[in-house]
Amino acid sequence: MEKIIIYTNEQCPYCKQVKEELTKNNIEFENRFTKDFEDQWKSISGLTGMPTVPTIYCQNDYLVAGRDFPNPQMLVNILKNYIPLSLNFPNERQTLERVKTLNYNIVTAFGRLDQLLRQIETKLNTDEHKSTD
Repeated sequence: MEKIIIYTNEQCPYCKQVKEELTKNNIEFENRFTKDFEDQWKSISGLTGMPTVPTIYCQNDYLVAGRDFPNPQMLVNILKNYIPLSLNFPNERQTLERVKTLNYNIVTAFGRLDQLLRQIETKLNTDEHKSTD
């Protein structure tokens, strides 16, 4: 596995957990504090649209906490089995697939929101009928 770069903040306890998990699993990494690499960090957070640490750079791709991995153990699993999209597909194809996934996630989220609002509306209507009886 190629050495990875992890962008972190010194005061971030989650960053510390992630680094400890990487070390425990013998995954080599270079730590870069965002304050020491401000220009790089601004470019990366602008590219990903998420100024979230830790952010991992691995084989020409970025993995962002919360968006790409929910916990340090999942990150380790991803990194151990990582096959970068950039080696297999052109940027245009990657972008199209990510937009399709984003669209699916948005539709799913709005569907859940609609269900929740309908439940609230039903509850309000039921309570209103009870109070008028």
